[in-house]
Amino acid sequence: MDKLKVIFMGTPDFAVPSLAALIDKTEVLCVVTQPDRPKGRGHKLLPPPVKVFAEENNLRVIQPVKVKAPEVVAQLAELTPDLIIVVAFGQILSQAILDIPRLGCINVHASLLPKYRGAAPIEWVIINGEQVTGITTMQMNAGLDTGDMLLKSEVQIPNDMILPELRERLMTVGADLLLKTLYKLQNGELQPVKQDDSLSTYAPLLKKDTGLIDWNKPAREIHNLVRGLYGSARAGRYKIWRTRLAEEKLSPAEIKIVGQRFFVGTGSGSLEIFELQAPNAKKLAASDFLRGNKVGDNFWTNE
Repeated sequence: MDKLKVIFMGTPDFAVPSLAALIDKTEVLCVVTQPDRPKGRGHKLLPPPVKVFAEENNLRVIQPVKVKAPEVVAQLAELTPDLIIVVAFGQILSQAILDIPRLGCINVHASLLPKYRGAAPIEWVIINGEQVTGITTMQMNAGLDTGDMLLKSEVQIPNDMILPELRERLMTVGADLLLKTLYKLQNGELQPVKQDDSLSTYAPLLKKDTGLIDWNKPAREIHNLVRGLYGSARAGRYKIWRTRLAEEKLSPAEIKIVGQRFFVGTGSGSLEIFELQAPNAKKLAASDFLRGNKVGDNFWTNE
């Protein structure tokens, strides 16, 4: 059986295992990824992980500012791909691009569609306390994650799993499911299933205020926020990286230090803080933080 000729579109680490899985199984005509972006304090331009991997494997790379631009569409059409595969690319494809490959465009989406359509499904399933998520491969259409579903694979979410752990698990599952999807596609075994829009939920881009901790909320809800954002949850001036449900009897925002352990009260229950970070400082284990910082009554609000 001839190898499928594919164009791959993806940008972050999450997309790399899927691209790696394609190298031996398909003919990758080119890799389309986002432009290099300034990162860190020096605002140095850094390439996206997919570009780094593609160049290491001698794959052609295209980095359009707007993939919908007519000249980009024409460039892709000239390659006459059988298939376009999209994994966390970060730009919406136009109908003109969707129409290029003879077998259409397949997306590897990090949720069990139709739940958690949108840009941040991995974060939101944890924030919302879901116990199961997964990967869906989907035949793309012009909507936002609304195309017919091809294959699904479920992944369990333990109560203390944090964002990087779930992302890494889904990266691997996504690459495996992509290969299974392509195998069934080539053997005429795929049976697309329409999504039930009435069951859909949305996972929007995260905003800066998404991570603001309200100590009046229940401990479980705050714990889910912390593990779903992993480093972007904030209480006052401090970033909270890791927590655990605790049994201390405390009022909301009240702090209790027991030896080198750091507890805080919530609207229902309490949390133990394991890792936190002061402004312009490194992330520290709570025990190390307590050795070098004074924790007073106005800890969450002091300037």
